[in-house]
Amino acid sequence: MKVGLIGYGKAGSAVAQVLSEDPRYALQWIATRSGTPAAVTLGDARVPVTALSKDSLADWLDQHPVDALVDFSNAASAAIYADEVARRRLMLVTAISSYDDAQLAAIRALGTHTRVLCSPNITVGINFLIMAARLLREIAPFADVEILEQHFRDKPEVSGTAKKIAESLDVGGDKITSMRLGGIVGHHEVIFGFPYQTVRLIHDSIKREAFGTGAAFALNELRHCAPGFYTFDDLLMKRVRAHLLTGAATAD
Repeated sequence: MKVGLIGYGKAGSAVAQVLSEDPRYALQWIATRSGTPAAVTLGDARVPVTALSKDSLADWLDQHPVDALVDFSNAASAAIYADEVARRRLMLVTAISSYDDAQLAAIRALGTHTRVLCSPNITVGINFLIMAARLLREIAPFADVEILEQHFRDKPEVSGTAKKIAESLDVGGDKITSMRLGGIVGHHEVIFGFPYQTVRLIHDSIKREAFGTGAAFALNELRHCAPGFYTFDDLLMKRVRAHLLTGAATAD
């Protein structure tokens, strides 16, 4: 599968490294705000870099066609590439956590044309944590719930992933405690307080390459899906249902 990557910051560069090493994918190019440097070296390959511009994107895609876009840039980028994604029916994986309601609605609308995955945190582990936390919340709605998120010192806002966890568990933002410490990549913890026991669900992002393995998982799962808008939960539940059906068939 030919892939174009939008964004080459700390997360984007880690994702580029993972995709370049995965034999299922061919990273064709990287788009950044400035379009510099002209290319980056990933393993034995030189990957071209272009400036992300609505005026030039169509020509660039004509010359450098891809099957999918992976976006690790910022919320404003979607308005630049949305028309081309819809027109060319490019598969889209976006890991942006700061979309406003209008931007998210526009991303969702792309699902009428192609396969779209949108997740504020694209690591497999954190999304498995969210799925497990929702199940425990359903089993024990009476339990107290607290969410702890820890990130690197300069991260200014409350974690978008922590907000998603709170929303999925139907608890308010006052249940989120944020800590900023040194160079922590990302730590999320959901604590369930029962009368006679405590359950802690913990996920640590050790290196940003975890975002790359999540993007690779999402691309592989989406290629087997019908056009539509998907969350990471949808892809995981698809896998869980298939596993349960296989287990049931084996038991019979």
